[in-house]
Amino acid sequence: MDRALNNIATVMVFAAALTGCGRGGGEPPAGLEAIECRPTDGGPMEKVCTIERMTSGEGTVLVVRAPDGSFHRLLIVRDGRGVIAADGAEPLAVRSVGRGTIEVVAGGMQYRLPARVTP
Repeated sequence: MDRALNNIATVMVFAAALTGCGRGGGEPPAGLEAIECRPTDGGPMEKVCTIERMTSGEGTVLVVRAPDGSFHRLLIVRDGRGVIAADGAEPLAVRSVGRGTIEVVAGGMQYRLPARVTP
């Protein structure tokens, strides 16, 4: 886990990203980082989703996975929006929810991602 934490890169808007599918009720497997999420139809935010960081020809892509195996691919953009849908399949709603955190609504899920907003 320490190795994974040391490898987290700060990218203009985001600071974090690792891989996998959250299992809930404990630590994620080595090399994974859990993030808070919930279905958009309600329930509490829980740290049961994970993110994977990948580099593509378009830039940094985050694959955000929910406990049920569903996922969204998010492309980090440098135009002030933070992220957009990497595959263009559906629009995202992105908003700041406090220092160092943004919320992304994609499909039926709401994710809280670590962020560093820079001017």
